[in-house]
Amino acid sequence: MATLHIEVVSAEASIYSGEATFVALPGESGDLGILPGHTPLISRIRPGTLKIKHGDGTEENIFVAGGILEVQPNSVTVLSDTAIRAADLDEAKAVKARERAEEALRNTKDKADMAVVEAELAMLAAQAAAARKFSHKRASH
Repeated sequence: MATLHIEVVSAEASIYSGEATFVALPGESGDLGILPGHTPLISRIRPGTLKIKHGDGTEENIFVAGGILEVQPNSVTVLSDTAIRAADLDEAKAVKARERAEEALRNTKDKADMAVVEAELAMLAAQAAAARKFSHKRASH
């Protein structure tokens, strides 16, 4: 079975390095599915879930807060400021952080600050949604 090498790197650490048969993630212009032999591509990615399918059929999910994707025929590299394995996501923390960001948005008048906080809110909303999704999957197994 053909595979491709995938590297997921955040600002803090290397989150994942290994082989996969399929990778899916939220590209800037829509969801992307990548198989071995994919045409080279560089794209921005949106906050959301990166899915890595292994040769044995198991799947690994990683939340990414946006970033850059590079695809070569036999490799995928994802660079993200924040990347968190699904098992480590904490919905309560994400919701609390989103509430703090919403409060900051209500209290700011500067347009540049508003844009930064709005981007953070979008990332935190995606993180909370991913945490909720994966906590339900863990509970049902």
